[in-house]
Amino acid sequence: MVLIFAIGGGLTYTFGRMAKDQRQGWALFAAMSILFAAGVTAAYWAESRGNPALAGLETSQPLGNMEGKETRFGVANSALFATVTTDASCGAVNSMHDSFTPLGGMVPLLNIQLGEVIFGGVGAGLYGMLVFVVLSVFIAGLMVGRTPEYLGKKIEAREMKLAMLYVLVFPLLILVLSAWSSVAGYATASLNNAGPHGLTEILYAYSSGAGNNGSAFAGLNANTRWYNVTMALAMLAGRFLMIVPILGIAGSMVGKKIVPAGPGTFPTNGALFVGLLVGVVLIVGALTFFPALSLGPIVEHFLALKGWLF
Repeated sequence: MVLIFAIGGGLTYTFGRMAKDQRQGWALFAAMSILFAAGVTAAYWAESRGNPALAGLETSQPLGNMEGKETRFGVANSALFATVTTDASCGAVNSMHDSFTPLGGMVPLLNIQLGEVIFGGVGAGLYGMLVFVVLSVFIAGLMVGRTPEYLGKKIEAREMKLAMLYVLVFPLLILVLSAWSSVAGYATASLNNAGPHGLTEILYAYSSGAGNNGSAFAGLNANTRWYNVTMALAMLAGRFLMIVPILGIAGSMVGKKIVPAGPGTFPTNGALFVGLLVGVVLIVGALTFFPALSLGPIVEHFLALKGWLF
């Protein structure tokens, strides 16, 4: 697990060296670490409580939800590994994500849907987080009524258009293909679970494909013509369409002159900026998928509390 994070985490240090301000790199590392810790905590909390359908019963699970997990790992190491492998573009699993509780399974799903910016793949996590940095700096600039700046360079309309294009590509791929698969008979025929859990399986499949992850909710038979073709398209678009706006931002920024910091410049290497960055990642990234998550794992959790299983 340390090795999975090693390169993605190390690149934040590299970024600080390249920016000639090591605190800039530590700020990115801190934001990633906070999001990672929050994911692990949420996944462990959900799995250690056990299946919500068994809450309050004598047959409750004293060791937590052990379905689909190896006894040598248990709940803690399974929740930790599921979070690590979906924060990065890894895809390895030591437990079955499809057997997690609804809220426990939502954590790895959401990690991918955030764009795997929490350390992420080799380079992909860093540039994804830098897009959220651009958005955060722009929001901070609006708050103080000053043209936003990052590393001494002004963030203007062109950079914001490209950043929003990056933010919109990922949900467009996942949500459109998931919506289509949820109503087409040739797609729903691949489901082994009905209701909200089936929707979660579809969402996870396209999220994993577009996010270059590789892990899966195993209840979906994706080896059909429909899923082979659409997931291949999601993989291609998720790998290459995401890079185009990033290169556009880089090309636009490299030619700009460095502006000396003034009294209205928002510092991007302190704790306040780290908090703002974490908030922007959650608000922009998570709320994009909130309606879909509400119909999937969230509603499944509340139905399980009523004794409904899928």
